[in-house]
Amino acid sequence: MKTAIAERIEDKLYQNRYLVDPGRPHIKVRPHQSPSPNLLALTRVCPANCYELNESGQVEITPDGCMECGTCRVLCEASGYIEWNYPRGGFGILFKFG
Repeated sequence: MKTAIAERIEDKLYQNRYLVDPGRPHIKVRPHQSPSPNLLALTRVCPANCYELNESGQVEITPDGCMECGTCRVLCEASGYIEWNYPRGGFGILFKFG
């Protein structure tokens, strides 16, 4: 009987490829005095770990590696905390299954 080997999520994510569009990020965090609870939540729930809290207490994004799952749109776009657009054609995530 074969034993199933559990694969770490990081190993699965590593198989995906992301083509960066230099100087044209598809997500931007709007300037804020202090992060809202929803912005702070993004630092924990983004599956690609694109959001982080910097030394100044501001939430920043590194869109390289974004899986375009929409989690940040659901949490923050309607409130205006982020600006989200689809990447230009040919850029963004390339999912690799296998």
